[in-house]
Amino acid sequence: MRGRRHVAVFLKAPRLGQVKTRLAEGIGAVEALRFHRAEAQRLIRALARDRRWRTTIWLAPRDALKQRDLPFLGLARFDQGRGDLGRRMARSFRQLPRGMVVLVGSDIPALDAAIVARAFRSLGNHDAVFGPAEDGGFWLVGLSGGLRMRPPFSGVRWSTPQALADTLAQLAHSRIAMLPALMDIDTLDDYRRWRSRSR
Repeated sequence: MRGRRHVAVFLKAPRLGQVKTRLAEGIGAVEALRFHRAEAQRLIRALARDRRWRTTIWLAPRDALKQRDLPFLGLARFDQGRGDLGRRMARSFRQLPRGMVVLVGSDIPALDAAIVARAFRSLGNHDAVFGPAEDGGFWLVGLSGGLRMRPPFSGVRWSTPQALADTLAQLAHSRIAMLPALMDIDTLDDYRRWRSRSR
C-alpha cells in the first residue's frame, strides 16, 4: 500500500530572514525561523515514520538541496522548480510515481498523520481532497487518477482569500472531498490565536 501512496511536503529551506516573513514582522526573524523549523521537524517526523505512505520533501529555493543543516536528510528531497505555487505543485504531482498523492504545507500546527490518512481515505472515492485554511487558501490537496496529470492550479490567485475558490472552480465535474478547516500561521494575529488555542 505504501508504494501507491505518496505524501509531498512543500517546504521553504529554514534560513534566517527568508521564511515566514510576514510572521517575522511581528515576532522577529529569529523567532519566525524557530517556529518554521520546529513545525517542519514535527510534521516531517510524524509523516515519515508512518508506513502507510512514502514521504518526500519538496524544497525551495533550488540550492536548498545542498543545505546540510536540514532536519530530514534521510528522506528523498526534490527541487520545487520555477514558477508560481501552482506550477510548482503541478510539477510534484506529475513527477511522483503512480498512485495517490497528497501534498501538504508545513506551517499547520494541527496537521498530523491521522489527518493525512483521512485524506487518503477520501481519495478512495473522490477525485480530489482539500484541507481548507481559515484564510481562504488550503493547506492540503490530494489528487488521484487523471487529475494528477492535469492539476487544477492555473489562474489561481495565490496568497489571497480566493485561492481555494479559484481552484475548486476548475473542478466543477469532479468529486471533491473537504477536510475540516485548520489554521496556517502566516501573521502575528495567526500566531497569537494559535498560542491562545494551544493553552
